[in-house]
Amino acid sequence: MQHADLKRRVLEEIDRNAEHLITVGERIYRDPELGFKEFRTSRIVAGEFQRLGLGYLEDIAITGLKTVVAGGAAGPTVAVLGELDSVLVADHEFANPQTGAAHCCGHNAQIVTMLGVANGLVRSGALAELHGNVAFFAVPAEEYVEIDYRADLRRQGKTEFLGGKSEMIRLGAFDDIDMAMMVHGASSQNMRAKAGIGASNNGFIGKQARFIGKAAHAGGAPHNGVNALYAAEIALAAINAQRETFRDEDTVRIHPILTRGGDLVNVIPNDVRFETMVRGKTAEAIEDAGRKVDRALRAGAVALGASVEITTLPGYMPLFNDPNLSRLFKSNFLEFYSADDWEDTGHRTGSTDMGDIAHIMPALHPHVGGFSGTGHGSDWAIEDRYMAYVLPAKLMAMTVIDLLAEGATGAKEVLEKATPPMTKESYLAFMRSNSREETFDGAALGV
Repeated sequence: MQHADLKRRVLEEIDRNAEHLITVGERIYRDPELGFKEFRTSRIVAGEFQRLGLGYLEDIAITGLKTVVAGGAAGPTVAVLGELDSVLVADHEFANPQTGAAHCCGHNAQIVTMLGVANGLVRSGALAELHGNVAFFAVPAEEYVEIDYRADLRRQGKTEFLGGKSEMIRLGAFDDIDMAMMVHGASSQNMRAKAGIGASNNGFIGKQARFIGKAAHAGGAPHNGVNALYAAEIALAAINAQRETFRDEDTVRIHPILTRGGDLVNVIPNDVRFETMVRGKTAEAIEDAGRKVDRALRAGAVALGASVEITTLPGYMPLFNDPNLSRLFKSNFLEFYSADDWEDTGHRTGSTDMGDIAHIMPALHPHVGGFSGTGHGSDWAIEDRYMAYVLPAKLMAMTVIDLLAEGATGAKEVLEKATPPMTKESYLAFMRSNSREETFDGAALGV
């Protein structure tokens, strides 16, 4: 069977199922769920696997699913991923009125992309012509939100890491995978072309802080209190003062919020909570910026004589796209569109836990359009259903064929040239090294 004919059969099958796939995507779009809570979405994916006659593992990292489909002969295993969760944008048109969850990042389309590849490869019979296996994953909790909830899951022993892919790596779900791919949606505001691939993305660690002061009557006896809110404000100013110390090439991003500012207006705040992500292009840049954030948090505590509890949480590793996987994906895109419709986006300062996958195996994380508005914004919308839901499935399926057809020569070339920087074991050790707690008493340094 010729390579091109395999692709033709698979694309025809995806087209035959296009309306069904779009319906699934719209159903998920209108019923968003937050990370590690995607039970309804997980059931939809399970139903689609059953529709294709596929057995699957479920409840991986609480809500994740995985199925592996064998080709006609032995060879590498390629994973196609989709993410189950949404973000928090309470004023979005299709936000969940109880939770504020909304699919303002296109994860509903990612799930459809993954299911579309499965439909095309399974129903066309093309798998029998491939040398290797294809794994299909529905992965939870890519968005790094509701940190207190996830930290509580850790305390209960239900997870160790706060991101879905990290947790699935820990649990061994990727132990039998040789390379992994997924497609992320992009809006016309965020990307000039119809599709593209960035060379890399920032990684990050999470930081939480609790400033502990002393309550007192804010009008009658404020001198008897220790204002934890002022300690936090000084810490925020100190973080801002550090910004000129970050090198431009490290693309450091720090964007803190206060999640608790006090309890009553006439009581000196004695319990104030802070949260931020510390992003950077490299692990070294993130570590340097994290030390400076910790120093600023301690400075706020010293200034007011408060205490501060600092919690550092494992985040996501920087992403770098495998150049050979990128080349194959781009070549398939150019079967549909011109070179003017493609964009090589260089380094991007957002983060994704696909970076964790990229540290242990070749990985691909391109962007395809079809959306309008701002990512994670209330104006995010699906602009072109074919481009958002159907085209990415075609491009991923064609790339799988490029990898596993004709004796899997494409996949073998990728594996021969790839040099992932970590093993699973060294990755887990590094992530665990980013999990620590410190209590600092600023009053002890008072004069």
